[in-house]
Amino acid sequence: MKTIRAFLAVQPPPEVAQELGRVIQHLSSQVPEKSVRWVKPGQIHITLRFLGETAVSELEAIYQAMDAVVQCRIPIDINLKGLGFFPNARTPRVIWAGLDGNIAELIACKRDLDLALNSLGWELEKRPFRPHFTLGRVKDARKLRGVSMQAEVKELAVRVTAVHFIESVLTRQGPIYTTRHTSCSQTQS
Repeated sequence: MKTIRAFLAVQPPPEVAQELGRVIQHLSSQVPEKSVRWVKPGQIHITLRFLGETAVSELEAIYQAMDAVVQCRIPIDINLKGLGFFPNARTPRVIWAGLDGNIAELIACKRDLDLALNSLGWELEKRPFRPHFTLGRVKDARKLRGVSMQAEVKELAVRVTAVHFIESVLTRQGPIYTTRHTSCSQTQS
């Protein structure tokens, strides 16, 4: 059985990706080299659901489920807002840019995607969904002790108009993402 590694995601509009690239560049100048694996600006996204290894034979059913949910839930207007850390700023593992605005609608869209996937045999996710754009993953938290990571993040509008099915191929140089399917709302205005 042929499989691909995949996830469902929202991609930022170009001006938001550019702003997040600026923030990453600023933050990377504040931390020791190789202490954080930064996300390439062209790969920034909000992960709605990590699927992992997915059978190619299941893709068409997943695409149809995505299309049905997106028709009911999108567009959604949210805003870029602030910087944060998982699990916390003292021992960060993930550095992220936050969101506000109509987050409840984005959470409802993710829930409906989960339910649609569940009807196809996928388990429901147990952990709560906290929408964010991942900027970097901390490789060595010890190197960050005493480092104050701060950056101003412009509060830009993010109009969610599509959900993407993205294949992820892991390489030594980092992941390579390929969009295999995009579900767009008929009413994007």
